Amino acid sequence: MNKKLTLVALSLLTSIGMGAQTIYDVTKMTEKDLNGTARFVGMGGAMGALGGDMSTIATNPAGIGIYRSNDAAVSFGFSSTGTESTYGGNTLNSNKNRWQLNNAGFVLSNKIGNQTALRYVNFAFNYNRAKSFNKTTSMEGLINLTPDGDVVSQTFQMASQAGGMFNEGYNIKYIDDNATTGNNVFNNPNTGWLAAIGWGGSLYNPIYGDENHKDRLTGFGAFLPQPYSKFRSRETGGIDQYDFNISFNFNDRVYLGVTVGAYDLNYTKSSIYSEDYDTGEYYDVNSWTKIDGAGFDFKLGAIIRPIESSPLRIGFAIHTPTFYKLTLATNVFLESGIYGKNAEGETEFYKTTVDSYDHLGNNDMAYDYELRTPWKYNLSLGYTVGRNLALGAEYEYQDYSSIRLYYPEGDEMSYENSQVKGMLKGVNTLRLGAEYKVIPEFALRAGYNYSSAAYKDGAYKSLPYNSVMTDTDYANAKSKSNYTLGIGYRGSLVYADLAYQYSTYKSDFYAFDDEYLNKTEVTNTRSQVIFTLGMRF
Repeated sequence: MNKKLTLVALSLLTSIGMGAQTIYDVTKMTEKDLNGTARFVGMGGAMGALGGDMSTIATNPAGIGIYRSNDAAVSFGFSSTGTESTYGGNTLNSNKNRWQLNNAGFVLSNKIGNQTALRYVNFAFNYNRAKSFNKTTSMEGLINLTPDGDVVSQTFQMASQAGGMFNEGYNIKYIDDNATTGNNVFNNPNTGWLAAIGWGGSLYNPIYGDENHKDRLTGFGAFLPQPYSKFRSRETGGIDQYDFNISFNFNDRVYLGVTVGAYDLNYTKSSIYSEDYDTGEYYDVNSWTKIDGAGFDFKLGAIIRPIESSPLRIGFAIHTPTFYKLTLATNVFLESGIYGKNAEGETEFYKTTVDSYDHLGNNDMAYDYELRTPWKYNLSLGYTVGRNLALGAEYEYQDYSSIRLYYPEGDEMSYENSQVKGMLKGVNTLRLGAEYKVIPEFALRAGYNYSSAAYKDGAYKSLPYNSVMTDTDYANAKSKSNYTLGIGYRGSLVYADLAYQYSTYKSDFYAFDDEYLNKTEVTNTRSQVIFTLGMRF
């Protein structure tokens, strides 16, 4: 049996700079949903050059310059998010429904006159639910064997993080020494939490003095039958976006706009991963993480009608990175039950628990850091045919490999940033939309979005040797498609719009990092209905 860990207060942990972020965390916080007014969503968000909708405040700020009257609107939405996962012949479904306030804002239009180049100066404010993290994921099944017939287990990743496998100078002796002396292994910058809880639960025990010890684990591992694994996670929260805009109309041909954006981010994830053996041995890892913080950015935009007699509009926009200051809080609880020898050499069944929360003075570990998202570039086209048909198209680009993480003091998180550079890539987004007015008061809309994948082939969740993260799961999301439909009514004062959006993408899910672990195939879907009620005056 391994020596049991003695856990004491972890108050010093925040001062030693232990790794706390992965490429999967920063990608979640960079992505945005297609959201806003029902008209904007119904047209697939392809309104950057057309303008005249308050949701363009967040894509092309110059779109607010199209307004010639005041506007106030509020939007409500109902969404149903689903995941279907298939592993080892088992298919599981998870669904989550939610009502929310999608959008609320106003535009104040100020006419300067017809005799000067500057015709209008407009001011606007808009609240938007930029991102929803609400999602549940489940998978289970008998873990596959390697091509050579060896067992695959999360315990190998625990032992690997202990350093006994690959990191010379950061090996198992740091955990062993602390367990022996009664010192707090969680405060040792040469070890990570995953390695520590595995050792505390007696889940691995590399044999010293053997260069091949990575394949020789006692207690758990290669000498046991195939484990049956189960995974459950629940993610909640979102990003609330608050945009403030000023825009200008020059000669009804050139429109310029500036938007200052403020962001409120909150994200919570709770997960449980377990492995059960037909010997009756088992272990469960319960991980909990919460990220809170705020950020800001600037958006600059322009719309030009290059030919006075033509309705063609060309839009350009550039968004600065969003500069976030964030706080991560985390805790972990592990329970294991395995057979081992007692002092008399007799076999006994040992139950062990490792609970970080109990030894933090009933507090979570807190970790401050800064996140800088990529620059965003947007090109859009708009065209109207008479007074009945409006067509919009947009292309947007973000280089996710330029995401950067920093410590509060301003120093780069070098390990995490190297992973971002090596495993993320540029994301291309295409938006198409159309609106047709059957009669002046009634319109039909349709749209389509496509976003390419952010992850390079072979991306994985790389935890540094001193990471505090214990949720080892990750999913490599593939390209995403959004299909939208909408209808709208325009009265002399009041208007109402309704939109439906269906989003779908596939991802390859892994409960932990192992080159031999088979992927879980996951299909992610989201259906959303948005209703907007507004007034122009």
